[in-house]
Amino acid sequence: MKKVRELKSWIEGYEQVTSAVGDLQVLFDFAKEGEATEEEVDAQYQETIRVLEDIEMRNMLRREEDHFGAIMKINSGAGGTESMDWASMLYRMYCRWADKMGFKTDTIAAISTAMTNSGIGIVRLSGEDAFSIIDKIYKGKSPKLLSEQKSHTIHYGYIMDGEQTIDEVLVLLMRGPHSYTGEDTVEIDCHGGVFVTRKILETVIKYGARPAEPGEFSKRAFLNGRMDLSQAEAVIDIISSKNDYALQSSVNQLKGSVHNKIKEIREVILYHTAFIESALDDPEHISVDGYGDSLLGVVKDLQQKIQCLLDTADDGRIIKEGIKTVIVGKPNAGKSSLMNVLVGEEKAIVTEIAGTTRDVLEENIQLQGVSLNIMDTAGIRDTSDIVEKIGVDKAKENAEKADLIIYVVDASRPLDENDHEIIEMIRDKKAVILLNKSDLSTVVDKKALETLITKPMIDISAKEETGIHELESTLKEMFYHGDISFNDEVYITNIRHKTALADALSSLKKVEESIENQMPEDFFTIDLMDAYESLGSITGETIGEDLVNEIFSKFCMGK
Repeated sequence: MKKVRELKSWIEGYEQVTSAVGDLQVLFDFAKEGEATEEEVDAQYQETIRVLEDIEMRNMLRREEDHFGAIMKINSGAGGTESMDWASMLYRMYCRWADKMGFKTDTIAAISTAMTNSGIGIVRLSGEDAFSIIDKIYKGKSPKLLSEQKSHTIHYGYIMDGEQTIDEVLVLLMRGPHSYTGEDTVEIDCHGGVFVTRKILETVIKYGARPAEPGEFSKRAFLNGRMDLSQAEAVIDIISSKNDYALQSSVNQLKGSVHNKIKEIREVILYHTAFIESALDDPEHISVDGYGDSLLGVVKDLQQKIQCLLDTADDGRIIKEGIKTVIVGKPNAGKSSLMNVLVGEEKAIVTEIAGTTRDVLEENIQLQGVSLNIMDTAGIRDTSDIVEKIGVDKAKENAEKADLIIYVVDASRPLDENDHEIIEMIRDKKAVILLNKSDLSTVVDKKALETLITKPMIDISAKEETGIHELESTLKEMFYHGDISFNDEVYITNIRHKTALADALSSLKKVEESIENQMPEDFFTIDLMDAYESLGSITGETIGEDLVNEIFSKFCMGK
């Protein structure tokens, strides 16, 4: 029936247009005979246009998503805090206009703490009706409504559903634009039980809010100009950070470290693009003679700055995700014992039987703030055992993809053909060699190995847990160029940012080629703007709605 009603609506619309056009034609003919006035024809013409535009509009907005509300995005430009404040003011102006026109923006709500029994739970509301909703469900000692209270204040009372008391709470009030989302925001701090927190959320929704989508609070902060896209992505990186370096890098990004670097480069690109465009529009007053030579120096400088950011991407990935580390060696070399020492508990089975480890065991550990995703693998040797052979093949496959290989050598036994196979496998890889069982009589020493391969070598005893500190220090030196400092350095930790930087660098190289080939100046502006757009996608200034939705869908609920 729904389909029939929809078809009927279109048929009726078509008939209205046909009738209006017919009436207009008749009136026009009457006017030519003096039987109708010009005003009557004009009136019918306007009516025909109205009916036609109505059905055209309905046709344009016939898709399912077109029945939803509008999304408005306001970006702050140059100017720092002032521009962000202006963006927030502009947003609130549009909100007031929309309210005057009868439009409504949704007020969203979600639980912002983990869904487990805990000391405290938080239910968050954001939107134009946040204060009116809390007025309906909050009861405190003061007769004043919370909507009448000052912003950034905390109030003690109870959440009520009619006459039913749900919980004793603290309520935090934050008026927009000075809130996380840039909108009126209310946070309800309740007791941390799963049931009571859910009950408060249900009550909030009952009185006018709707459940928030994953990441919708941060998405609103981005759309309202409270943060750019790189800062928004830093929020989820902070939540998922695995080590001190990852946390510090994400915090700095949230403060605007990436934003500031990108903004600086984009401003230079925009300045030179605008100059060229102005000169082309007004050649009598602005000359571009010899401009290519001066622009070439600027372009090379920008390339260098972008390349410096790209050079940090590998360190950035390691900071964020950890070092993919694989332990290899012959059977009974002490790989599983080393794994247990590094993890701090008996994760891997250790026996004197060669070939005990057959599958890949994976753990995440922290060494001096460095995160290692470490894998213990089967001992590498020639074997006729089908299951063990599968384990050996997996070990080789993981070693090929690893950021780091830890090669454990049984220093109490001479090197054999299996050791030589491993040495060839790691020759072109980032690796460290551990001479294990240094507590026993050793027959393999560093000098013997140095004749075969040049890699950092450390004497250890997994059994006695010696040499581990030296291993930690060595790994830190191998993967981080000196001590990591977040004072001035910006680390690119996001693959999306890395791709955008690479695209911008490619566009600037095209500008360089155009200058060297003495192409017309308008060729420069095409590639300069491509670079400008690519860099803008990092901060969200030149990005499509689909990608925005994809990014924020990865956030947890209530953030």
